[in-house]
Amino acid sequence: MTTTEPRSRRVIDLSHPIREGLLTYPGLPEPVITPHLTREDSRGRYAPGTEFRMDVMTLIGNTGTYLDSPFHRYEGGADLAGLPLDSLVDLPAEVLHLRDLGTRGIPPEVFHDRELRGAAVLLDTGWDAHFGTPEYASGAPFLTGEATEYLVAAGAVLVGIDSLNIDDTESGGERPAHSGLLGAGVHVVEHLRGLDRLPSRGARFTAAPPAIEGFGTFPVRAYATLG
Repeated sequence: MTTTEPRSRRVIDLSHPIREGLLTYPGLPEPVITPHLTREDSRGRYAPGTEFRMDVMTLIGNTGTYLDSPFHRYEGGADLAGLPLDSLVDLPAEVLHLRDLGTRGIPPEVFHDRELRGAAVLLDTGWDAHFGTPEYASGAPFLTGEATEYLVAAGAVLVGIDSLNIDDTESGGERPAHSGLLGAGVHVVEHLRGLDRLPSRGARFTAAPPAIEGFGTFPVRAYATLG
């Protein structure tokens, strides 16, 4: 009888932890945690030695590492509860390591040698090093409108970035990346971290939010598996 060695698998966390007072995006409210039931108060409700803590967290959906559904941009788009799990879980990851790109705007040319159909396209710009600091808010890399069109045509399922926003927030109110991707049903994940730990190909990516009806964006525990 022969035995088979179990395959080793690495799980790599790509999310920023959420804590009270976390600043994700300048101008948006920070999370607030309020106790609903303290451990001390719970002692009078349960058997001796049994205690619980329950808290209420108030946060905007755009907190930490989060996913945008089409409803975030379009009134008739799918909300968080309407997203198929197979478009969020165990996706083949195409990782673009762009830290030496030399320009803020990510052009379509960087994707020309990649197989993107059905993939989570993850943009490693290195901007996550500034997360939680004033430097994070200005000069951030973004996806150009031309690159957005290319990704939609190529059949990407999800696009993630480790930057302030997938669009250029310093060019006025236009949002071609959000509009093009979400309009085509391509999910967007912003504020990723640690993408430099992933190979260009071979990882599997997951970023699933709660199934909330009538809600467009929410934090995710984004991660990749290798092996």
